[in-house]
Amino acid sequence: MSRRAPRMRYAMVCSSNQNRSMEAHYLLQRHGFNVSSYGTGEHVKLPGPSRSEPNIYPFGIPYHRMYDDLIRKNPDLYKRNGVLSMLKRNMSVKLAPQRFQDNAADGPFDVVFSFEDKVFDVVVDGN
Repeated sequence: MSRRAPRMRYAMVCSSNQNRSMEAHYLLQRHGFNVSSYGTGEHVKLPGPSRSEPNIYPFGIPYHRMYDDLIRKNPDLYKRNGVLSMLKRNMSVKLAPQRFQDNAADGPFDVVFSFEDKVFDVVVDGN
């Protein structure tokens, strides 16, 4: 009798669960991996009209609502800087950005990839 080994579980973690973690999530999911993705920040930050004016959203707000908000604010800017296409990709992967610290019940994971030193520290310290 053959027993199947359990599938490894992967977590991709960046600060806002938008760019790096979602690209990795998207690619690994397409190749059949059991993958989840998260952010570790206090909130989700997306580029705004200037560096000092980011768009800030709470974790859990659906990607489509961020998309609609940015379309309403300045569709040309957010199309040009790639944020709208990034949000379209994210919508095809999952409903909304999730915060790693608030989703402990999703674990345990076999492998956790962090995309920044500060993100690594939060994952390891559990803060």
